Amino acid sequence: MSSAVFWISAWGMIAITTSIIAGILAGIKNRDYSFWIGWSFIVPPAVLILALLPRLSGPRPHRPTLDEEDKNLY
Repeated sequence: MSSAVFWISAWGMIAITTSIIAGILAGIKNRDYSFWIGWSFIVPPAVLILALLPRLSGPRPHRPTLDEEDKNLY
Protein backbone atom coordinates (compact mmCIF):
# COMPACT_ATOMS: atom_id res chain seq x y z
CA MET A 1 0.00 0.00 0.00
CA SER A 2 1.40 3.37 -0.94
CA SER A 3 2.03 6.08 1.57
CA ALA A 4 -0.57 8.45 0.12
CA VAL A 5 -3.32 5.85 0.31
CA PHE A 6 -2.42 5.11 3.91
CA TRP A 7 -2.58 8.77 4.97
CA ILE A 8 -5.85 9.41 3.14
CA SER A 9 -7.50 6.40 4.73
CA ALA A 10 -6.05 7.29 8.16
CA TRP A 11 -7.42 10.85 7.85
CA GLY A 12 -10.83 9.44 6.90
CA MET A 13 -10.92 7.14 9.90
CA ILE A 14 -9.84 9.95 12.22
CA ALA A 15 -12.51 12.27 10.78
CA ILE A 16 -15.27 9.68 11.20
CA THR A 17 -14.15 8.79 14.72
CA THR A 18 -13.97 12.42 15.89
CA SER A 19 -17.40 13.08 14.37
CA ILE A 20 -18.92 10.24 16.39
CA ILE A 21 -17.19 11.46 19.56
CA ALA A 22 -18.32 15.05 18.90
CA GLY A 23 -21.93 13.95 18.43
CA ILE A 24 -21.95 12.09 21.73
CA LEU A 25 -20.13 14.88 23.56
CA ALA A 26 -22.40 17.58 22.11
CA GLY A 27 -25.42 15.66 23.36
CA ILE A 28 -23.92 15.42 26.83
CA LYS A 29 -23.03 19.12 26.86
CA ASN A 30 -26.48 20.14 25.54
CA ARG A 31 -25.09 21.67 22.34
CA ASP A 32 -26.24 21.55 18.71
CA TYR A 33 -24.91 18.13 17.73
CA SER A 34 -25.22 18.54 13.93
CA PHE A 35 -22.99 21.63 14.03
CA TRP A 36 -20.31 19.86 16.04
CA ILE A 37 -20.48 16.65 14.01
CA GLY A 38 -19.96 18.61 10.80
CA TRP A 39 -17.08 20.72 12.04
CA SER A 40 -15.38 17.79 13.73
CA PHE A 41 -15.52 15.86 10.46
CA ILE A 42 -13.93 18.73 8.51
CA VAL A 43 -11.50 19.81 11.28
CA PRO A 44 -11.00 16.90 13.71
CA PRO A 45 -9.32 19.01 16.45
CA ALA A 46 -12.65 20.86 16.85
CA VAL A 47 -13.70 18.07 19.21
CA LEU A 48 -11.07 19.35 21.66
CA ILE A 49 -12.74 22.77 21.66
CA LEU A 50 -16.08 21.11 22.38
CA ALA A 51 -14.53 19.15 25.24
CA LEU A 52 -13.36 22.40 26.85
CA LEU A 53 -16.73 24.17 26.56
CA PRO A 54 -19.05 24.13 29.58
CA ARG A 55 -22.40 22.37 29.54
CA LEU A 56 -25.34 24.60 28.56
CA SER A 57 -28.33 24.75 30.87
CA GLY A 58 -31.88 24.87 29.57
CA PRO A 59 -33.24 23.40 26.37
CA ARG A 60 -30.96 22.31 23.54
CA PRO A 61 -30.55 24.96 20.79
CA HIS A 62 -33.03 24.45 17.96
CA ARG A 63 -32.06 24.99 14.33
CA PRO A 64 -35.05 25.99 12.22
CA THR A 65 -35.97 23.68 9.36
CA LEU A 66 -35.91 24.94 5.79
CA ASP A 67 -39.70 25.27 5.86
CA GLU A 68 -39.53 27.41 8.99
CA GLU A 69 -36.86 29.61 7.43
CA ASP A 70 -38.96 30.09 4.28
CA LYS A 71 -41.97 31.22 6.32
CA ASN A 72 -39.87 33.99 7.89
CA LEU A 73 -38.66 35.30 4.52
CA TYR A 74 -42.06 36.27 3.12
